[in-house]
Amino acid sequence: MKRITLLFIFTLAFACSFAVKKDADLLVYHCTIYTVDAAFTTAEAMVISKGKIIATGKKNDLEKEYNCKEKLDAQGKFIYPGFIDAHAHFVGYGISLQQVVLTGTSSWKEVIEKVKTFATENKEGWLTGRGWDQNDWPVKEFPTNEQLTALFPDRPVLLERVDGHASIANKKALELAGIKAGDAVNGGEIETKNFTTGSVVTQQLTGILIDNAVKLVASKIPAATATQFKKALQAAQKNCFAVGLTTIDDCGLDYEVAEQIEKLQQTGILKIRLYVMLSDAKKNYDWLEKNGIRKTDHLNIRSIKMYGDGALGSRGACLLQPYSDKPDHYGFLLSSPEHFDSVANWVIQKGFQLCTHAIGDSGNRTMLKIYAKYLKGPNDLRWRIEHAQVINPDDFNLFGANNIIPSVQPTHATSDMYWADKRLGKKREKGAYAYKQLLQQNGWIPLGTDFPVEDISTFKTFYAAVIRKDAKGWPAAGFQMENALSREETLRGMTIWAAKANFEENEKGSIEKGKLADFVILDADIMKVVVQKLLNVKVLATFLGGEKVYSTP
Repeated sequence: MKRITLLFIFTLAFACSFAVKKDADLLVYHCTIYTVDAAFTTAEAMVISKGKIIATGKKNDLEKEYNCKEKLDAQGKFIYPGFIDAHAHFVGYGISLQQVVLTGTSSWKEVIEKVKTFATENKEGWLTGRGWDQNDWPVKEFPTNEQLTALFPDRPVLLERVDGHASIANKKALELAGIKAGDAVNGGEIETKNFTTGSVVTQQLTGILIDNAVKLVASKIPAATATQFKKALQAAQKNCFAVGLTTIDDCGLDYEVAEQIEKLQQTGILKIRLYVMLSDAKKNYDWLEKNGIRKTDHLNIRSIKMYGDGALGSRGACLLQPYSDKPDHYGFLLSSPEHFDSVANWVIQKGFQLCTHAIGDSGNRTMLKIYAKYLKGPNDLRWRIEHAQVINPDDFNLFGANNIIPSVQPTHATSDMYWADKRLGKKREKGAYAYKQLLQQNGWIPLGTDFPVEDISTFKTFYAAVIRKDAKGWPAAGFQMENALSREETLRGMTIWAAKANFEENEKGSIEKGKLADFVILDADIMKVVVQKLLNVKVLATFLGGEKVYSTP
């Protein structure tokens, strides 16, 4: 019997040594892989096949089990799930790359010079641009359009503020839109100034348009051609891959644009994965009701994006009490509460997701109460408040009580911290950019950038969430550090929690068996590198479905 047992064991061992290995496409090894799974484990290698991760572990163990066509030595670098931007404007960003870039301008004079230079190189059509911010200038008031009108009397000009909630137009553009001094618009403002001649007071347009007023002029700009659209999205995709982004939430498009995106994805021209929120318009409701949820590996359409109020920087955010630096002004809602309520009612009945831009404490309270009315407590519908920027202390609990998801952008805090207290006052500012408090409501929070409002950089997002300082190390103690996130929380917010906000946590957001092989290789470990080097971390390569879509030049 003993001889038979030994023979059996020998035969089994012999057979196992010649076991057939499973075929796979790629073995990635010699690295530290942050899987971002539930236990936040690390691995030293992974195997990929047909665009998906099929195993993680140790190189030697994986080589015994898999016969891989290719092997990638990651040379001791650091691998993370592909980053997901939970709130951005991908199409708008691409288009902005074809316009006058006004981000970082230090004065109105510099804006004018950039427009003049652009105009000499682009001699036909509208002059459009984006990115100016009067809060960064010595004179922190809105500019007026006299110089634009004098320079371009016969050519329309529209220049968007950095937040997209205010613009300045020259006289020609205002004429094409039929705007006159004294005109009013719901959910917006057409700015005028008074001129006195003798005893006669007249109003004159300054060119400044806020929130819904911008649409009056923007609607007159010819749509991009198919060639221009493709070029814009290819440029945006290239820049996204370069910072390790593999999925983008595009927050507010019309269905026609979404269909254009899908066609580009089907041809392979556009590879990046997009989660598209359809804008608040009847045609988009009709399309969504007819087509239902549209879901592929590269496109996900299942939500409606409403716009609750404006932005803090342009004083369009709706506040419960007046602005500290403009005592007679509260901001405004962009639609009536009745409209918001009717949309929420439609969405809950149809089973879609609702996402709403809300900045001010009044804007947030309005939307939170409407959400609560329909959600009625615990649920898994994942209705989102985009930005959740200024929250009254009495309203934080509404997020947790109704499982409402705050979708926030950490760089908003470090961009606004220089002047937020002037708009809000110190007491009210304490309820702003309160990411830790918001995280505690549901135990998870998705993070984004809001690009092109903010920089596209994933590392600036990480730095702002964890360190809450500017690149020069100001303020020394950090901005409201009680609401800083840990490195692990931040990485989760940029990966698995962002995926969860899109109902995609079972297919992406972590490096686990069965998930899409979207990952990024960095030259340093963002979980451990010293604070001073976080902003210098580089993306060495970005992979989408196991395919390398970017590598450092």
